Amino acid sequence: MDKLTRTHLNNIRSKDKELQNKAYFYILNITERPVDWAYDVWDEMMAGLTHKDNHVRAIAAQVLCNLAKSDPRERILKDFNSLLEITKDEQFVTARHCMQALWKVGIAGKKQLKMYMAGLEHRFKECITKKNTTLIRYDILQSMRNVYNVVKDEKIKEKALELIELEEDLKYRRKYASLWRGS
Repeated sequence: MDKLTRTHLNNIRSKDKELQNKAYFYILNITERPVDWAYDVWDEMMAGLTHKDNHVRAIAAQVLCNLAKSDPRERILKDFNSLLEITKDEQFVTARHCMQALWKVGIAGKKQLKMYMAGLEHRFKECITKKNTTLIRYDILQSMRNVYNVVKDEKIKEKALELIELEEDLKYRRKYASLWRGS
């Protein structure tokens, strides 16, 4: 890993929000492609999931999702439940940032996809009693749509449509279904 990347990784925990934001954008951008230093920072990102600063938690979750493509040892299979927990973060914006990045885990391989789909199905069903249920469900279905757009597996679409049918409010069922038009 080069010195600039290490500096940005350190700045993820900065109290200076400008430095933290610059680090956030840099690290997310560089991890859009596979990197050879994923395991050098994996434990650091896992630790970030429980950091007191919700921005650090959100960044760590998104970076881990991005690192799933750089994970030949498939560590994400062991750590995925920790990411799912972040989708329940007390800070809803943190939870959403993680949920909106989870699709990157789903496209990392067949085992990852299976785990991802099971996790999101469970999350879709359990969030019914939570505040912001409709946003959570929309994000889950959007995430599934993102995976479907990449892997083109009809089982993903079938599962998403099955989950949509669980929604009792017709207005929201229509809104969710709009994500799948044209597929």
